[in-house]
Amino acid sequence: MATKIRLMRMGRKKRPFYRIVVADSRARRDGRFIDIVGYYNPLLNPAEVKIDEEKAMKWLSVGALPTDTARSLLSKQGIIARFTESRRSKVQE
Repeated sequence: MATKIRLMRMGRKKRPFYRIVVADSRARRDGRFIDIVGYYNPLLNPAEVKIDEEKAMKWLSVGALPTDTARSLLSKQGIIARFTESRRSKVQE
């Protein structure tokens, strides 16, 4: 099963709020998901992003691919850099 880390839209009309979820790549955008990794609120200034680093690292290590927007949010939190560094250290050992 191919999994993706992506955004799931919540909130009401013209007031978006997003959950960062791990879902099967075939599932609908706001449909079934496997795990909630964090949330993103673009309405605040600056935008509020809260990501559980342990869950994100776990899902990245088992092969979940982030979408472009999710990758951007993960890299701003420094999670992508830590993940690549941990993979490099495992390869060098």
